[in-house]
Amino acid sequence: MARYTGPVCKLCRREGTKLFLKGTRCFSAKCAFEKRSYIPGQHGQGRRSKLSEYGIQLREKQKVKRMYGVLESQFRNYYERASRQKGVTGENLLSILESRLDNVIYRLGFAPSRNSARQLVLHRHFTVNGRRVNVPSYRVKPGDIISVQDKSRKLTVVHDSMRKMKDESLVPWLRVDKAKLEGEFLERPARQDMPIDVQENLIVELYSK
Repeated sequence: MARYTGPVCKLCRREGTKLFLKGTRCFSAKCAFEKRSYIPGQHGQGRRSKLSEYGIQLREKQKVKRMYGVLESQFRNYYERASRQKGVTGENLLSILESRLDNVIYRLGFAPSRNSARQLVLHRHFTVNGRRVNVPSYRVKPGDIISVQDKSRKLTVVHDSMRKMKDESLVPWLRVDKAKLEGEFLERPARQDMPIDVQENLIVELYSK
């Protein structure tokens, strides 16, 4: 299955909630979801029907998968890894997703969205512990230092994103030094510290069938 390359606002409309895939635009009056929150398609306005239990679980999985920009096979692998770890499977799954390099860069404020962070990583604009990494799914570990490449320190997208980021929006499991354009992954995130409105238990129930 290829990665989705169509209008990302349609994904928010399909899931019936904002996935914040376009950064600051999602908070502005230009947000397509604010204007048309119904399902995309010719008959979208009349298609909101009561979902079955399976449908509710499936929509929650699709929402999380699209929020983090991962493919179905990747998501399944993350779930299987989470189920083998100690602790609550759903929380382990979210912790793994939050530990992805593209997500960490987004959380640090170096990119306005996860999609933008993914592009920046692919173009080798970041290092982890001084080593260039161009794999968005790279799993960051506690103690890792994420820095903007020396040759990329003047990127407009990075500075614009950092300027718009509010200090109180930084999650407690990350530390950022705006002057040095670097951040540190302090610890594995706990569920209460992940600012995402999802019901991970529904995903566990779906995969447990």
